[in-house]
Amino acid sequence: MPGQFLEIDETANVVRGEGRPSAEALLHLAIVRGLQAGAVMHTHSVWSTVLSGTQVRDGGIALEGYEMLKGLAGVQTHKHREWLPILENSQDMGELADRVTSTLEETPGLHGFLLQQHGLYTWGENPTEAKRHVEILEFLMEVLARSGTAPSR
Repeated sequence: MPGQFLEIDETANVVRGEGRPSAEALLHLAIVRGLQAGAVMHTHSVWSTVLSGTQVRDGGIALEGYEMLKGLAGVQTHKHREWLPILENSQDMGELADRVTSTLEETPGLHGFLLQQHGLYTWGENPTEAKRHVEILEFLMEVLARSGTAPSR
């Protein structure tokens, strides 16, 4: 698995790994800068793609009452309410990175956000924590999609 990661510096130059950063590297850097995250992960799962489209009218997805929430950093109870904002996607990565920065500043305590009809972004202090956040959030989005219950704000 370590060979699948690309480590970049603050200007999106490759430090470790093979390949080149995607255009979305600016979004990863906005998260790192805004939250001092040690790792950022992005998925294109069916569940995050579907829900980010169907729930966009609500501005995001509320997750609460699930035991799995306790796997998110700093969450101590299943009664926690996690908000996953949905940001409109754009091909202008500079503008989108600015909106990511604003969202992180305006909504402290987030563990992730969705890009409309695109996928999930989440982060952590290190790759292990970020991966755990991916697994928890993706699991919960699948639960919501399969059950047909995606609560709004």
